[in-house]
Amino acid sequence: MSTNNGYDPGLAGVLAAETYLSHVDGLKGELIIGGFPLAELAANATFEETVYLLWNGRLPTQNELNELKEELAGLRPLPDATIKLLREAANDHTTPMDALRMASATLDLGSSDANHLKTAKTIVARIATIVASYHRLRQGEEPVAPEPTLSHAANFLYMLTGATPSDARVRGLETYLNTVVDHGLNASTFAARVIIATQSDLVSAITGAIGALKGPLHGGAPGPALDTVFEIGTAERAEEVLQAKLDAGERLMGFGHRVYKVRDPRAEVLSAAAEKMFKADGDMALYELAKTVEETAVRLLAIHKPGRNLQTNVEFYTALLLHGLGLETDIFTPTFAIGRTTGWLAHCFEQMKYGRLIRPQSRYIGEMDREWVPVAKR
Repeated sequence: MSTNNGYDPGLAGVLAAETYLSHVDGLKGELIIGGFPLAELAANATFEETVYLLWNGRLPTQNELNELKEELAGLRPLPDATIKLLREAANDHTTPMDALRMASATLDLGSSDANHLKTAKTIVARIATIVASYHRLRQGEEPVAPEPTLSHAANFLYMLTGATPSDARVRGLETYLNTVVDHGLNASTFAARVIIATQSDLVSAITGAIGALKGPLHGGAPGPALDTVFEIGTAERAEEVLQAKLDAGERLMGFGHRVYKVRDPRAEVLSAAAEKMFKADGDMALYELAKTVEETAVRLLAIHKPGRNLQTNVEFYTALLLHGLGLETDIFTPTFAIGRTTGWLAHCFEQMKYGRLIRPQSRYIGEMDREWVPVAKR
């Protein structure tokens, strides 16, 4: 809500950075990442190729890609202190996002290299290990050691289960990680840029970004979107259940977005990725049910809230895809962080080139010329 004097509590419409990383057009439903339309990049690139693209401004050669994959694989093991912290957090029943926030501050333990790029690679490599290790510890199981011969996406799935994942599942996860790798100057990305602009370090910036992502107004909740699909159960019940929710004033999770006024392009990409994955290695009936729920919800929303154009957002197919990969709801947002960390770091690199502190203005609206009253007379 903007005021007459130009102040907006959410800084909506305020230009705070220029970036080569991603372009978001909410009216057109367009997302460009590193110069590539999202659908072109997400469905074709390996996650390592996307990392290289955002950090270097171009796609890698085969030798450069091989070198990056090998280096990331070698950096995956966690320091003993991090594992100990995760064990304590699991014993205390800490939520996965809180555990990730705590452990992220230890990401550079044992890495004394002052090279920013080496630190960034360490962060990307270890974030995935933290998420997988903590998930297993919460299940009362021992962490699975990283497998250096597997890609970043394949290794994450392997560390979760101890089993080598199918190619279809790896491709599904890679498409997801590529899809969420960057999305303009969102809250967590801005937090990372503000922190690094003070000439702090990359680990502090990423820890701050994770703290911002943890907030429900930013990190979102993909799980409830899938809960609705399960509640409906069969295609025949979709209209009845969704209409009842709308009549009760409930929000339909997975629909509508603050930026996109048309269908979220990330939903388009993840829908196609989910369909491909479920056909090859999953429950196609669940995918078909989700499609019916989506179509019914969009139609009912157009009737119930005319003019709002509430379309499918990224949460709907995120939930379906990650569920299809065997992930539990409470690690959906930490898995999002595995992909987004690369974008956060890329924004840090951009901000570091400016060498400027981010210091916006504030307007004082309190009292003036107050007189001091001693405590005995108050």
